[in-house]
Amino acid sequence: MVQAPRRPALSGPTLVRLLAQLADADFAEPPQSLSDRLSQWLVWTDAIALSTALSGQPPAVATGTAGARAFGGDDATNLCTSVRSALTKVIAREHAPAQRGVRAAAHVAPMDEPAGQVDYGEYRQRHLAIQQTLETEIGQLRGRLRAMLAAKTPALARLAAVDAIMERSLGTRERSLLASVPALLGAHFERLRAAQAAGEPEAATATPTGVWLDRFCKDRQSVLLAELEVRFQPVEGLLAALRAR
Repeated sequence: MVQAPRRPALSGPTLVRLLAQLADADFAEPPQSLSDRLSQWLVWTDAIALSTALSGQPPAVATGTAGARAFGGDDATNLCTSVRSALTKVIAREHAPAQRGVRAAAHVAPMDEPAGQVDYGEYRQRHLAIQQTLETEIGQLRGRLRAMLAAKTPALARLAAVDAIMERSLGTRERSLLASVPALLGAHFERLRAAQAAGEPEAATATPTGVWLDRFCKDRQSVLLAELEVRFQPVEGLLAALRAR
């Protein structure tokens, strides 16, 4: 018996590894380092702004938070914990298709609806809405943390300015990449539905949705949690700087 060769394990964030697994595809490690790849996302105006922030007086950072000077490391930790907990709960509710009584709120098909009639479009729209919520809430949190940093020391104000530049410079590319996730999940949705239909003696239109749809919802939830982890990495960096001073 010939065994299929094992795919090499990918490094990097959980989101990348999870999407590769769900896509059931081979992905080679990029030949360039992370810093080299990031440099390709920056234009010359970004480089000038970063150089100015690092070498001289940083530009003013909009606080957007009254009384920023009153916040300390503990306050920032509590704020980050609160935001992350709230977003985690939002994602947890996205497994609603497997729970009775909350499916109507999620606008998804009943579990006993024939597999051929389940529409991925609703899941796609919900996924995009959650992504927008993550971007908005975490963006506002980063702004508040930058305000706290800017109110402390010139060095921390410089760090806040750098983070603002990086968020602005990399945000468009990040949104573009993350916007492709719903399409990958859509392909996973169709593969699970096809596999369920192939394993049944009757056509897909007579196949209950329960098992494969429940698995899809769990996978989608895992992807959202992994995306939350990725989006929160800059927050963790700003929080570490606040705790250190």
